[in-house]
Amino acid sequence: QVQVVESGGDLVQPGGSLRLSCTASGIIFSMFDMGWYRQAPGKEREAVAVITSGGNTNYADSVKGRFTVSRDNAKKMVFLQMNSLKLEDTAVYYCDAQIRENHLWGRGTQVTVSS
Repeated sequence: QVQVVESGGDLVQPGGSLRLSCTASGIIFSMFDMGWYRQAPGKEREAVAVITSGGNTNYADSVKGRFTVSRDNAKKMVFLQMNSLKLEDTAVYYCDAQIRENHLWGRGTQVTVSS
């Protein structure tokens, strides 16, 4: 089955850490750029971090220095390590596998930062 599935979302206090995982199946994972996006209530979906098929990374300004994206091609997985979490990081986080103009989205995992 062609899909990506996110996991790892949770309730965490401000300043805490979480690691999100995304597992792909049914695709030649190493050929895809993998991205993490998020959507907070009442807001549009925004890009958080991307790691290309070649391993290059790019981050939203709001998460630079706090979040790290990585991938394991052998396991067909991409990760988002989130440190120093803030209230404004609360959102549903989505994994996206992209090749050329084609996107494969996951269903999302909820991250809630609250004291």
